[in-house]
Amino acid sequence: MNTPIILTNLETVPGRSIIEHYGLVSGSTVRAKHVGRDIAASLKNFVGGELKGYTELLTESRNEAISRMETQAIALGANAVVNIRFSTSSVAQGAAELYAYGTAVRVE
Repeated sequence: MNTPIILTNLETVPGRSIIEHYGLVSGSTVRAKHVGRDIAASLKNFVGGELKGYTELLTESRNEAISRMETQAIALGANAVVNIRFSTSSVAQGAAELYAYGTAVRVE
């Protein structure tokens, strides 16, 4: 069974020492909205509340970007990714990239 990789936005893993450094790892995904979510979002503008369609889209995007970053870290031999950050950018009308990046390391 594989040991789960440690993911943290801290610069170190508390209580553990970094013994190897593998450098930058990243994962990204580009997602587009669909008409159904836009219609639901526009209706929510009248009554207020959470835009669940967009919340789900962002959650799926974050999970996919993290998964790709994790895969890259494991391939390098890391057992942790520290200092994880997220970034977003618009790549086309109605489409955005979610980018996750961090530093792959091996901890004791």
